[in-house]
Amino acid sequence: MELFDWSLVSSTIRMVTPILLAALGGALCSRVGIFNVGLEGLILVGAFSAIVGNHFTGSLLLALLFAALVTVLFSLLFAYMTIGLRANEIVVGVAINFLGLGLTTFALRAVFDVKGAFYDKDMAGLPQWQIPLIKDIPVLGDIVSGHSPLVYFAFLAAVLLHFFFTRTVTGFRALAVGMNATAARSLGLKATRLQVLAIVMCGVLCGMAGAQLSLGQVTMFTEGMTAGRGFIALVAMMLGQAHPLGILASSFLFGLMDALSIRLQGFSLPTQFTAMLPYVLTIAAMFFLKDKGASSAGSSQQSTR
Repeated sequence: MELFDWSLVSSTIRMVTPILLAALGGALCSRVGIFNVGLEGLILVGAFSAIVGNHFTGSLLLALLFAALVTVLFSLLFAYMTIGLRANEIVVGVAINFLGLGLTTFALRAVFDVKGAFYDKDMAGLPQWQIPLIKDIPVLGDIVSGHSPLVYFAFLAAVLLHFFFTRTVTGFRALAVGMNATAARSLGLKATRLQVLAIVMCGVLCGMAGAQLSLGQVTMFTEGMTAGRGFIALVAMMLGQAHPLGILASSFLFGLMDALSIRLQGFSLPTQFTAMLPYVLTIAAMFFLKDKGASSAGSSQQSTR
């Protein structure tokens, strides 16, 4: 088995999707002056909700809608605490992460009466879309075709978000709120409404990220299955400077490390070593971006005050 081949690119595209979706959600919050560190908990809630929705309805569409709805409720809790009560957004974000972890662990026992993981052999995961014409092209067909709908949605969301911030009036207003919320309010902009809307859309994207994890990749739920992807998404957002296309590139880098860590397990390397590769890259990225990250977080907190 070769270490680098075209199948690694296809695996990277699949692995990058949860990170990309969550990072785009974090970018939405960052652009309106909110530094949301609760992405990890939101993805985990979305992953569990997607399994619950699929189990009780048998419909993948309803499962995705249920995952988005439940994650939005958690996002509204974050919005109420940070915007309504003026609580520290870092503290609230960490609390959301622990709440998501504890609540999904409890709900796994309460709903399915199992510990550790839930798997149903009769549960159908997200379909793998075969794109007509493209699927028959050598190499390109193997890379681009055969992914779940959420994979294509993630890349489309990055393009649409870039268009939103650069070509729409609402996008310009959101950027203005992020730069200086007080000045934006003095001009008559609905800063609070835009911030809440951004947090809600972040919840939708994180819900889709969780659904891709539990229905698009493995069709099961395990406790803590996000395994730090929310924090990696946060770093990807900072590495991409909260720019949708920059986030697309940085997320692809982290997705490559994730796919490479799985590939290296086939070379008889210890799984503990291969599993740490994405997080080593995360630490390295944080080291080189420590000044930019600190200034970004600081400016986000200042603009909301």
